[in-house]
Amino acid sequence: MRRVSEHYENFPVASLLCPPRLRPPITAIYNFARTADDIADEGDLSPDERLTQLKAYRADLRAVARNGRVSTRWPAVFGALAVAMRDFSLPEPLLAALLSAFTQDIEKTRDGTDYIDRAALLDYCSRSANPIGRLMLHLYDIDDATALVQSDAICTSLQLINFWQDPSVDLPRGRFYFPLADCKTFRIKPGKLKSLGTDSATAPPKSALNLIAAEVEWARELMAQGAPLVHRVPGRMGWELRLVVQGGLRILDKIEALGFDTLRHRPTVGATDAPLLAWRALRM
Repeated sequence: MRRVSEHYENFPVASLLCPPRLRPPITAIYNFARTADDIADEGDLSPDERLTQLKAYRADLRAVARNGRVSTRWPAVFGALAVAMRDFSLPEPLLAALLSAFTQDIEKTRDGTDYIDRAALLDYCSRSANPIGRLMLHLYDIDDATALVQSDAICTSLQLINFWQDPSVDLPRGRFYFPLADCKTFRIKPGKLKSLGTDSATAPPKSALNLIAAEVEWARELMAQGAPLVHRVPGRMGWELRLVVQGGLRILDKIEALGFDTLRHRPTVGATDAPLLAWRALRM
């Protein structure tokens, strides 16, 4: 397993703004998800081998949830997770949903299948991203319907932002997240888009850039729907969430500044963006 520090992240994980008592469970959740993502994505395993490992990972999650038994295969991950599940009653179904999304990633890449429309992609996001937000709300004992809907909007937006940020990384790996219905709307064939993502020397046609622009606008709309949640989360964690929201919006700004050409360029948020993010978070 990679250490957490070896992964690039757009957004803070258990940062200094996070209340000290919540850093251990948040870190445990992150390491659980990050390790599963590594199983799905990293190394030289075949798709079937990855699926077998994820199945074992799911069985170890079930064992921890039912009787606290810690895996001997991933003791560091499940040892910390067992403590978090015991002390904070973390819901197993939310953690299991993440594994379902990673499994889907492997199967879609293996089979070369795509997302038919936005509804299909939203279903994926409901398992790949939204459980993280709901787990964070759980730690704060926030569970009303409005907060959950807003959390889902933020998390789905962040997942979509990652997709529209990363075509230059995802397409060479066989990952294609642009809905086929949207490709049809903008008259760009999926095969053409996939080939552009593996050819950094060829400028994308206007149709491809228009498609990415529309997906960016979709992500912005979702973030706007969820952003009021920052006023519901108390204390320093509320400021953490403000920075997460602004970090996502900053990526969208950078995609737009590139003329929406993320088929050849990958924008990131770094230390130089910190003053602007802090100012925008303060203005929320």
